[in-house]
Amino acid sequence: MKPALLVVDIQKRFFKPASVGSSSKDQACSDSLASAIECINAAIGLFRKRNLPIVVIQHKSEEEDLVPGKTGFDVPESVKLEPQDMRIVKTYGNAFTKTGLAEKLRKLGVDTLIVTGFCAEFCVLSTYRGAQDLDFRPIVLKGSLASENPERIKFVEEITEAISYGALETFL
Repeated sequence: MKPALLVVDIQKRFFKPASVGSSSKDQACSDSLASAIECINAAIGLFRKRNLPIVVIQHKSEEEDLVPGKTGFDVPESVKLEPQDMRIVKTYGNAFTKTGLAEKLRKLGVDTLIVTGFCAEFCVLSTYRGAQDLDFRPIVLKGSLASENPERIKFVEEITEAISYGALETFL
């Protein structure tokens, strides 16, 4: 077994700081992302320590002005990434669709994916299921998902194979 860590759509655009006129949903989303990043950073540290691949996946949408070179496209500085981490730009919810991700992972001998990121019920779940369709073994890392709605995080963790950080430490 060789795992890789997938960090899905943790991008500045999805953080909406509290301000006059901002909704509680915006604040919930930002809080959810901040909490998920803590867990993701712990996993990044663990994967680096074990010399295992880390894959950063970023969503691109020209209609939403979410494109490389724009601030919202970037991963927040609080995520402990390094230049050697693999980068994938996707235009579909499923990070495997038209990106070459599966081929790159297979070249590295990866067969198991620890899936983290935003938004739990959309791109994370789509990528999880896409991985299954391509005969990878995806596992959601509990505490590493973000959403505007915390109930959806629980739902995704319940319907997928999921692992706690503590169990991940012993698993790797």
